[in-house]
Amino acid sequence: MTAVATQAPLLVYFSSISGNTARFIEKLGLRAARIPLHATDAALTVDEPFVLVTPTYGGGQGRGEEKGAVPKQVIRFLNEERNRALIRGVISAGNTNFGEHFCIAGEIISRKCNVPHLYRLEVFGTPEDVDRVSDGLERWWKLQ
Repeated sequence: MTAVATQAPLLVYFSSISGNTARFIEKLGLRAARIPLHATDAALTVDEPFVLVTPTYGGGQGRGEEKGAVPKQVIRFLNEERNRALIRGVISAGNTNFGEHFCIAGEIISRKCNVPHLYRLEVFGTPEDVDRVSDGLERWWKLQ
């Protein structure tokens, strides 16, 4: 019997012009695909299961929890049935200044796509976040 190597999950992520989420993804060193920043850019379509990594915008504060917290580019990406069918989990970044709305984009996506919210990190992540996500993703992905 031949052992089959479990490939690391594909990370699909969105990062704004600030590049915070992109810096976290680079630190992980895993396979990744970036959701385009501009609507005029070619849309991203995936063809394998993935974990989504997204920032939280403004925490939805003052506008209701659902309004504005998930970047529009992420919504557009997940509105494509082919992409949405392959999401297996979500990791969210946010700012603890958002209080109870910290990383709420991940909660919203988790609920709407019926996938686990795997991890929450502050802005672009600490070295401890990188270690935890790397180790946790590897163990979790093997169970999928």
